[in-house]
Amino acid sequence: MDAQTIAIYEAQHATYEMRRTPRHRAHAERFGARVTGRLPVDLGCGPGWYTEAVGRPAVALDATEAMVRRTRAVAPTALAVRADLAALPFRPRSLGGGWARNSYVHLRSNEVPVALADLHRALRVGAPVELTFFGGEVEGRRVFPDDDLPGRWFSTWSEQRLRDVVAGAGFSLNELEVTESADGTGYTVRATRARTLPDTVGPSMGLLICGLNPSLHAADAGVGFVTPSNRFWRAALEARLVDRGHDPWHALRHRGVGMTDLVKRATPRADALIREEYRDGVARVERLCAWLEPQAVCVMGLAGWRAAVDRKAVPGWQETRFGGRPVYVMPSTSGLNASTSLGDLAEHLRRASGRT
Repeated sequence: MDAQTIAIYEAQHATYEMRRTPRHRAHAERFGARVTGRLPVDLGCGPGWYTEAVGRPAVALDATEAMVRRTRAVAPTALAVRADLAALPFRPRSLGGGWARNSYVHLRSNEVPVALADLHRALRVGAPVELTFFGGEVEGRRVFPDDDLPGRWFSTWSEQRLRDVVAGAGFSLNELEVTESADGTGYTVRATRARTLPDTVGPSMGLLICGLNPSLHAADAGVGFVTPSNRFWRAALEARLVDRGHDPWHALRHRGVGMTDLVKRATPRADALIREEYRDGVARVERLCAWLEPQAVCVMGLAGWRAAVDRKAVPGWQETRFGGRPVYVMPSTSGLNASTSLGDLAEHLRRASGRT
């Protein structure tokens, strides 16, 4: 989270609380009624206004020590923790729901996809989320000229990009409520944590790996290409594309290698997908690439590319681009593709990444 924004909240937490009222408690209570089985988390809990409404007990998380202290006083049943939205300190599938009222708005927009992926990882399958965002096309410290706590960072969103990011992060969108006020457009995302893989994407990607769709094994493990017979990670290590196997988070943060899928729906086999799903997925990935501008995209497997884009395609660089970015298509790394050796797969990855 933006360090200057955190410092402003630390210094002016009393002013923030004095000038505002908890107007959305009924929304928080309705959200809390949807949570079952495990604790919900109030993400960016602020003064703790909504924490006990979303669950008793609930986890309350904020990046400022002052807000965490205040939440402990206001919501004594809460398990309060100081942590960053972009680096959640929770075990996989340990939480039963995620509530965030005007919290992710303080991240840079290109940081939100991986932050939501981190939330996806922390939630059980089927867990509800309710998140709010601001509409617009700008971000920075002067988005709201009349801000009474000036200097805070705000990001804003178009409706299409927000829908794409929520889907890419592995959530099934139930409702996108749009509200208009004197302050501008607001979005409330009500969604469910799906049994799928989230995108691990962000700024400055050297290569975006694009699978066809997650297997059920990958969705449950939280890592793509996870089955023992799949040779992606061995080929990526041999090509020196990554230096740690089965860790897409490390690949993104330390090697600039992002990961997404043409289709987010997890299936036992890719041949369960239909042509329309591929085509819709291509449109989403094109918009993703136009926004985040990876140096290149590597599509894993000819079947999906042929179904969605070019039925006569062969492995290698393609005439079609994604959002203006060059696209390389390579054979599947699945063990079912026994005709392509591990060495050949590694060579394809080297070519896609510009290493040969």
